[in-house]
Amino acid sequence: MFVAATLAILITMGLALTRALMGPTVYDRIAAVNMFGTKTVLLIAVFAFLSERTDLLDIAIVYALINFIGVVAVLRLVEHGDFHSSGETVKKSTKVDSE
Repeated sequence: MFVAATLAILITMGLALTRALMGPTVYDRIAAVNMFGTKTVLLIAVFAFLSERTDLLDIAIVYALINFIGVVAVLRLVEHGDFHSSGETVKKSTKVDSE
């Protein structure tokens, strides 16, 4: 049963990696990387159950949080162009030299 689950997770990780490399848009690639991270969390959880090490579940939760924060940061970068904008736009003034 767990061998089948592990195999299914590894297959979907391969498909997500394929989508991340071949995705037509940047949003497809970001969704594929997010899915790859989620499947990694599932793989860690299955391994923790099989090895009876509950401390690995803490690592899986931390990895899931890092994956979520990373995806939100990348989406913000794609949408706005920088990480630290406060929402205000800065006007660039063009000064024409008169001769």
